[in-house]
Amino acid sequence: MTAGGVSYLSGVEIGVPDLDVGAAFYEKVWALTPVARTADAVYFRASGPEHYVLALHRRLRAGFVRLRLGADDRRAVDAVFERVAAAGGTALASPGALTSPGGGYGFAFKDPEGREIVIAAEVQRHADAAAVNDRPYKLSHVVFNSLKFDDAAAFFRDALGFRLRDRTRKANFMGCNADHHCIAFTDRKNTEISHAAYELPNLDAELRGLGRLKREGLKVEWGIGRHGTGDNVFAYYIDPYGFVVEYTTEMQQVDDATYVMGTPDTISRPNHSDVWGFADPPTERFLKAVEGPPA
Repeated sequence: MTAGGVSYLSGVEIGVPDLDVGAAFYEKVWALTPVARTADAVYFRASGPEHYVLALHRRLRAGFVRLRLGADDRRAVDAVFERVAAAGGTALASPGALTSPGGGYGFAFKDPEGREIVIAAEVQRHADAAAVNDRPYKLSHVVFNSLKFDDAAAFFRDALGFRLRDRTRKANFMGCNADHHCIAFTDRKNTEISHAAYELPNLDAELRGLGRLKREGLKVEWGIGRHGTGDNVFAYYIDPYGFVVEYTTEMQQVDDATYVMGTPDTISRPNHSDVWGFADPPTERFLKAVEGPPA
């Protein structure tokens, strides 16, 4: 990690109009585990140590609520706080004790495109973390649409300490640890969330998880395949509220001391967008959904 910056992706929070429907999907189908519930929110963990990787909030319409990022300690949180305004963000509070499940020390801010983000340290971790052979272990990455995807990447670099790992003609891939990317920005001319990806422990677990989703009646919208950028295995689905969700595994591991950033001139992409050549093209439903949930 970069000193005084983000060290991992913690969780994502979304709004849904019916908590019961959303909670049933993410627990019974997507295989996350509820850890806390209030009148207006449900919080879910994966099988790893992170206190929660997903929160559903009661809202009138489906939409992104906030992103959660983790730091190693309070000094890193404070360092980010000092940089947010200079980089074009807006702090919503000073660093202090957090009241969300798992507690911790941190603060919320908005990036220049208006996304709410929380950076936190000292959040309670689960002691019973374990890789499970068909269930997500952690939140792998979140991809956002952007009006100015180069500017969005620059903010995450300057304020949060992310590294730009690869830039294609339509996307910037950002990492904060050895994972090739945990955030990406795509040039889609809006600021909605594109998709959230949940990481399974290995390829065998991925396939077992996909088999379970198939038996649950969930239709794959694109996959199974392997991306070029990031080298991760992918399979995309759509949740009951139009959010694109992904099961993924085998994300490329990066050493920043030796890694050479890819550019549109150096990155080659197969015309079928899957280096295995196995996946059918993405469905029209998927292509519409990655533009963001309908208003």
